[in-house]
Amino acid sequence: MIKHIPYTGPVISLQALQRMPAYLYYLHSLQEEGVDSISASKTADHFGLTEIQVRKDFAAVSTTPGKPKYGFSVEALINSIETYLGFCNTKEAILVGVGSLGEALLHYEGFTHFGLNIVAAFDNDPALIGTMLHQKPVLSSAKISDTARRMNVHIGIIAVPRQQAQLVCDQLVAGGVKAIWNFAPIHLSVPDDVLVQNENMAVSLAILSKHLEETLNPTGGEKL
Repeated sequence: MIKHIPYTGPVISLQALQRMPAYLYYLHSLQEEGVDSISASKTADHFGLTEIQVRKDFAAVSTTPGKPKYGFSVEALINSIETYLGFCNTKEAILVGVGSLGEALLHYEGFTHFGLNIVAAFDNDPALIGTMLHQKPVLSSAKISDTARRMNVHIGIIAVPRQQAQLVCDQLVAGGVKAIWNFAPIHLSVPDDVLVQNENMAVSLAILSKHLEETLNPTGGEKL
């Protein structure tokens, strides 16, 4: 096992940062298949990138260069990317809203690959409060702030209807949460030291729809 060493290299571009989780998922799948090394060219082919771009991305986060006729060590790259992204240290999170989406997030086991561990969920439904769901305790939403503060949790996941999202956000911030993963279709107001990452499915659908419109109807003529 290669020891994680704190990352001290250069800051990479946003585009490169967004590629890192995809690289990591790909490398983990190779490792599970027993693959020890991977070339930049094969990685580039897999993602539809150029070999130069992949080499540049790998070099930005790794101190272990690729070797001729061998490529890059899969394990070393995994450790380098996890160290850069901070995935090597498990981060605890709490989730608010145990509807269909919230339950799916609780059930998803892939978060462990990215250093995320949901330790508790919160809801207003009396039938859920006090139960265990996918081995996670479901608590009353009234306890969000106290629980976050007591457990020193700094990541909050919001999966409630938009009408409740800001109130939940305020409770998370009051509990010391510094990073919020928001699945509610609403802009949240937070202090400057709190980061909000929005997952707006309506925006994603609009992008897909616009792409189809331009692809299937490129001239802007009459639709069939």
